[in-house]
Amino acid sequence: MHCPFCTAVDTKVVDSRLVAEGQQVRRRRECNSCHERYTTYETAELLMPRLIKSDGSSQPFDEQKLRAGILRALEKRPVGVEQIEALINRIKLFIRSTGEREVPARMLGETVMAELRKLDQVAFVRFASVYRSFEDINEFKEEIDKLAVDASQVSQITES
Repeated sequence: MHCPFCTAVDTKVVDSRLVAEGQQVRRRRECNSCHERYTTYETAELLMPRLIKSDGSSQPFDEQKLRAGILRALEKRPVGVEQIEALINRIKLFIRSTGEREVPARMLGETVMAELRKLDQVAFVRFASVYRSFEDINEFKEEIDKLAVDASQVSQITES
């Protein structure tokens, strides 16, 4: 690490601490030449894979776009900010865990729908209606009927 004061290359770490819930390391450093002290922050650089759209084009993963779509689906729903952040982090972790440099955008959409289905069924239907481009009320009804069947299966299992 170069000293920001005298640009010497010989510095030493005086103190290290975890910060930002363990996502960063804060290091106090001292220059061996000028003896000035300064702080650096170290974070892991985790690259998200690129998304391959249905037309074959490629685009970078955009967390803001993901967040906007999820927030739009969850608008006026009783879901806390912490739950939304946890949902986004689970989706990013899943996409990153594929280990691929490129993943189909469809995989991202299906993952978002699966996570929303578990979190809030109304938000799931809202997101699915846009993502799957529902054309008429029958497509809405089919998706809601699937949710009802899933819910009844879960209640039967828990009653057993």
